[in-house]
Amino acid sequence: MRKVLEKLYGGWFLTVFSCVSLTTTVLILVVPGQAQRRRVARLGARLVFRLAGAWPAIQGMEFLPQGAAVVVANHASYLDGILLTAVLPHRYQFVIKREMMDVPVVHFFLRRIGAHFVERFDARKGASDARKIMQAALAGGSLAFFPEGTFRREPGLRRFQNGAFTIAARHGLPVVPLVIKGTRTMLPAESWLPKRTPLEIHIQEPLHTAAVSDPAVAKEHSRSRILAQLGEPDLGHAALEPVPRRALG
Repeated sequence: MRKVLEKLYGGWFLTVFSCVSLTTTVLILVVPGQAQRRRVARLGARLVFRLAGAWPAIQGMEFLPQGAAVVVANHASYLDGILLTAVLPHRYQFVIKREMMDVPVVHFFLRRIGAHFVERFDARKGASDARKIMQAALAGGSLAFFPEGTFRREPGLRRFQNGAFTIAARHGLPVVPLVIKGTRTMLPAESWLPKRTPLEIHIQEPLHTAAVSDPAVAKEHSRSRILAQLGEPDLGHAALEPVPRRALG
């Protein structure tokens, strides 16, 4: 019976997601302006989790700065981006691995809401992508990163890449560590049917200015804070796909 209920819930989640995503994509096609399109995307993402009975328990919204900032979060599932779209204010622009450009509909959707794509394996392209993201930060945009760069089915926090912290340091933006819990269980890598699982978002206090001014220190502090609250193993020294040093500065 439990397996039957799990499949029924998974089917309901996918139905809700498909219907809301289709409607949201059509609206994003016709709505002018990236800010307005991000509002539409946020509303659609919120509807998905509300209608699916999976709205997360959220702590620390008061720690999000009113001005521009850089949010860094752990990454465990394809649901993470949708969940943060639902939770974060619409001003946040996501920085996403360039491989997502190979997914036509997803790529179109992300482009329309002003997401930035970054090349992880080609230093020259990575540097070009970094300059564009820098321009967004210079224009006062808030950014959201998954500094692990990707995720695996295996639980644990992997090492962080430098990009988010370099951008924050160069533009004096506060770095806000954010912990996502539950999405790895709800929809792990290589799985397609979501499971009913409690979700949690923990937004932590921004790093102090002194820490943000040094990218290496900001990265270390952010990762330590996330790891302490995440409750998963430290995989910082595990073998990863090679990432060019110059990819984001």
